[in-house]
Amino acid sequence: MVNGAIVADLICTAPPLDVRSQSAVQARIDDILRPTGALARLDELVVWLAGVQATPRPAITAPTAMIFAADHGVAAEGVSAYPAEVTASMMRAFDEGVSSISAMARVAGATVSAVDVGVGLPTGNIAVEAAMSHDRFEEAFIAGRDAIAPLDTDLLIIGEMGIGNTTAAAAVVGCLLGLDDSVGAGTGVSGAALARKRLIVAEAVARVDSQTEPIEVLRQLGGLELAAMAGALVESRLRSIPVLLDGFVVSAAALAVARSAPDALVHCWAAHRSREPGHAAALEALDMTPLLELDMALGEGSGAMAALPLVKMACALVSEVPTFAEFFAS
Repeated sequence: MVNGAIVADLICTAPPLDVRSQSAVQARIDDILRPTGALARLDELVVWLAGVQATPRPAITAPTAMIFAADHGVAAEGVSAYPAEVTASMMRAFDEGVSSISAMARVAGATVSAVDVGVGLPTGNIAVEAAMSHDRFEEAFIAGRDAIAPLDTDLLIIGEMGIGNTTAAAAVVGCLLGLDDSVGAGTGVSGAALARKRLIVAEAVARVDSQTEPIEVLRQLGGLELAAMAGALVESRLRSIPVLLDGFVVSAAALAVARSAPDALVHCWAAHRSREPGHAAALEALDMTPLLELDMALGEGSGAMAALPLVKMACALVSEVPTFAEFFAS
């Protein structure tokens, strides 16, 4: 059975960041052919990447987006502006390469894969019951790990698709952080529908004791794609694959993992902050400052894909620009 202790034990076996590579990159940045500190967080980004990739010459040559999709029983409560059937339709769009993330990936030079972990097989309605049994949660968690294990990638974008999943994410984040209101518009609900969504989340959170360990919170209140993303985050940590975190739903899964083990997310960087109020709270709790703030609310890994060119530029700005010593010696 997957629980917080299992996650903590797995993370304990993960390699640490490569401090030597980080120091080497920082030393190069300190002498590079531009004013000290001129690129601010882009320099911080490439130092982080050097530590995860364990090289003084970090680079992004084979980025991959992995999207996990599943359906939610809570969608029957009218918490989304779209019917549950849209999840299956979007899986077809991913497979045919016509989704928004597919178009963005072609521009950014990345590949996209989508993994069905529960489309057409919705979770329980979190307002009245656990989202998943222990067995179903474990199956999804393992599916997330298995999706990452064979990848040959030097940067991973984790995304999601599932009608109703901002409701699940709001419940997870609200429970883990003790928030009175972590609910946003999601797919664009407003008025009575938004009030209904807030009520459903409140009812779901009230079912779960505030002292419940984070992975159990994810089982009770999350979704199959959130469980799979938790597994993917753990597996990418074990394999030292740098990860760009996408939006609110991904951050909810990440928060549960982070609360289960110290240093669980040292391989992760927040790509963007969406318009969901719970996302800002989750990022603050994770102590992550996002690269972008574009008021996005799509999911699919789109915010992280938008940030990918910045990561590539950060690498080029260190590897392709000479230091003062190199330039004036030539």
